[in-house]
Formats: sequence, structure tokens, C-alpha cells
Amino acid sequence: MDRRVSRRIAVAPLTAEAFARFGDVLDTEGEPDRIINQGLCGRFHDLAALDFTDGRAGISLFRAEPRMLPLALEMVERHPDGSQCFVPMSPDPFLVIVAPDEGGAPGRPLAFRTAPGQAVNFHRGTWHGVLTPLHPPGLFAVVDRIGEGANLQEHWFDEAWTVG
Repeated sequence: MDRRVSRRIAVAPLTAEAFARFGDVLDTEGEPDRIINQGLCGRFHDLAALDFTDGRAGISLFRAEPRMLPLALEMVERHPDGSQCFVPMSPDPFLVIVAPDEGGAPGRPLAFRTAPGQAVNFHRGTWHGVLTPLHPPGLFAVVDRIGEGANLQEHWFDEAWTVG
């Protein structure tokens, strides 16, 4: 019997339950928590916890090249000093890759596809893939820590994983 670990990762729909140990899913599914602005605006309130060791929260705009599935996952990264939130600026789905921490290195990755209206906030220190849109324009607002220090650790796999 071949006991090698499969290097293929299936892509699952993104749900709050499946993603909970890695971060928050921001979603506009269902009714808003509050109605504001003279009844003209629904507010989905406090959907993610920003977590920084120091520094401050900042909002940057990223334009990422769309990717095709299947793709080779060669590396993941994490941010030890702060959470990081990816908010798409179009209704197109994007790919979210995460991995559990196993003694300071990433374990077997998992992959999720977002639905329209979903964004993700990675907990501080969560191993994750880079921003991976599946369609143009690949434009995202990213909320993360702005401050001194690198706040970035990369892990390059000895052998790439195949996602999708």
C-alpha cells in the first residue's frame, strides 16, 4: 500500500464554522444587525476582531493578478504582530488558503472559495496563502497592522501542494 501523503488539496465553500480556528468570515448573509441612516442602511456590526501587538490599523488597496485552478501552492505566510483582513472590492469569489500551526511550521493546508459578499480576517499568527483572486480585477481593501518591524514570516514547502 502506498502511504505517501496526497499533495492535492480540495477547495471547499467558505463557512464561518470551517474557518473559525483561522479567523473570521465577514458575510452579509441574512438580516443586518442594525438599521441606521433613517432606515436606509443595514449594518452588519463588528464582524471581525482586529488584533495587533503594537502599531495601528491601516487600510491599503491591493491589486492582485487572478489565478487559475489548479494552482501550485509553494509557500504560505503569517503575520505574528497582527491580524490581516482581505475585503474584495468586487463580487467575484477568491481563494483562501490556510494551514494549522504545527510547532512553528504550517501543517497540511486547507483551501476555501468565498461566496459573493464574503471577506476574511486572519487571526494574528495564522499561516495563510497570499491574496488569490480567481477573476479580474483582483482589487481588495486590506486591513492590517501598520508599524515597526517586518511582521512577516514565510514558509516555503519542500514540495508544492496542488490546490483545486
